[in-house]
Amino acid sequence: MKNILLIESSPRGSDSYSHQAARSIVNELQTRNPGAGIVVRDLGQNPPPHVGLSFITGTYAAPEQRTPDQAASLAFSDTLIDEVFGADTIVIAVPMHNFGISSRLKAWIDHVVRVGRTFSYGANGRQGLVKGKRVIVVLASGGVYSDGGMKPFDFVEPYLRTILGFIGITDVDVVRVEGVAVGAIGPEKALAAANTQSKQVAAQIA
Repeated sequence: MKNILLIESSPRGSDSYSHQAARSIVNELQTRNPGAGIVVRDLGQNPPPHVGLSFITGTYAAPEQRTPDQAASLAFSDTLIDEVFGADTIVIAVPMHNFGISSRLKAWIDHVVRVGRTFSYGANGRQGLVKGKRVIVVLASGGVYSDGGMKPFDFVEPYLRTILGFIGITDVDVVRVEGVAVGAIGPEKALAAANTQSKQVAAQIA
């Protein structure tokens, strides 16, 4: 493994449980892979713009025919996509917001999942163009959603597995920091459990 891309999506910064667990994973990966480079994209501190008309129309225009606004919108998208292609392992820190992902992360996805860059359509249908990547999703939630009565309310893991698979990434692990708001569990136990999962996942990658 040569390069790691860390995507952080919580507005809480270093106080975020997903960020803390994701940083722990990255540290573990770097320990096991000395010299591995890391790129950090903090969506919480620097939210990407939501895609607009310039992005949509520019996507389907020939490069030489794009307006300055279209070119600028797609240039930002290209930067995010290049970061994905440049990484061997992608760690995504995801706080659960109302059973789903944050609007910040959704905006990042909308820039990255782009026809002609990360997926295409041909005679055999849709083809994901992002190959050979490993993704670790670090999912933090106040309750427990991996099992039990609240499991049907988890729209984070199914959605991320689907959208990542759409662009060709199917090697996905999920590390959960769950139950941080549950009295019997709390942040300390949730982070400790996530740390155990992280070491197991990192050992498989190294």
